[in-house]
Amino acid sequence: MKALHKRMSEENKIPVHLVYKDTKTPLMELPHHLHDWHEIIYVYGGRGTLLVNHAFYEMNEGDLFLIPGNTVHRAFPDEHNPVTSSALFFSPTLVQPLELGEQGSILRCIENARRKKQFKPEMPESERTSVASFFASIHDELGNKLAYYQTAVQIRLCDLLLKLNRITLPGTQSQGDSMIEPMWMRDILAYMDANIGAPGMTLSALSGRAAITPSHFSRVFKQLTGMNVTEYVLVKRVMLAKELLIRTDDSIKAICEKCGMESESYFYHKFKLITGMTPKSYKKLHQM
Repeated sequence: MKALHKRMSEENKIPVHLVYKDTKTPLMELPHHLHDWHEIIYVYGGRGTLLVNHAFYEMNEGDLFLIPGNTVHRAFPDEHNPVTSSALFFSPTLVQPLELGEQGSILRCIENARRKKQFKPEMPESERTSVASFFASIHDELGNKLAYYQTAVQIRLCDLLLKLNRITLPGTQSQGDSMIEPMWMRDILAYMDANIGAPGMTLSALSGRAAITPSHFSRVFKQLTGMNVTEYVLVKRVMLAKELLIRTDDSIKAICEKCGMESESYFYHKFKLITGMTPKSYKKLHQM
């Protein structure tokens, strides 16, 4: 079954969207779908099943789910006791400015979920109230829109990710990097994020930069990101294009060049393939 590519709303002018304490029936739930933003789900009550990347998980009170961007998933609420949950969607670009490198990426809990293909971490009962409070705080900030609310949302999200890293990755401080991505891959991913529109984003060039054989580089890269180099670069370039389309007045041609696309026709084709819309339609939609 082909998955629906869900387009995320930018109505709050920051790359975050929260569906708060929503109770859905089976008829209201989306079919198999994916989106390029990450998603964090917290369950308050009810029952259901969540399909993520071909694996089924039970949904019950206090459960937490980490769904990396571009991961196919679908929820099946119980017909008689449907799940009530909050779903927080956010772009990785929102937290990249706060990458400090102390223990690696602040998105490590989500990266680890993708790498291990384990999307339902163990959630200690003692932490449930604390985690739920982050969703409530972000909901209040987005609803009230007080001064500096965008900054407040960014800080609350980073605090939530910090909490989830500590919950889902116990002992990382003492174990160092033994169970996470190698340093060369961390450096390469940071380099790619900072230079995604530049030429030379190929397996050969990147593995040479990391001083790793292409075969080993390719294998580790796929394990950690869930995509090969070509797919990853394309998705990241389309994500950059979406940001530029919304936040700048640059022409389509200029955005195409900034994103490292080989031609406007190639850009149009790949953008529509991933988002379901042409660049012009996407820009028009978010100007309404």
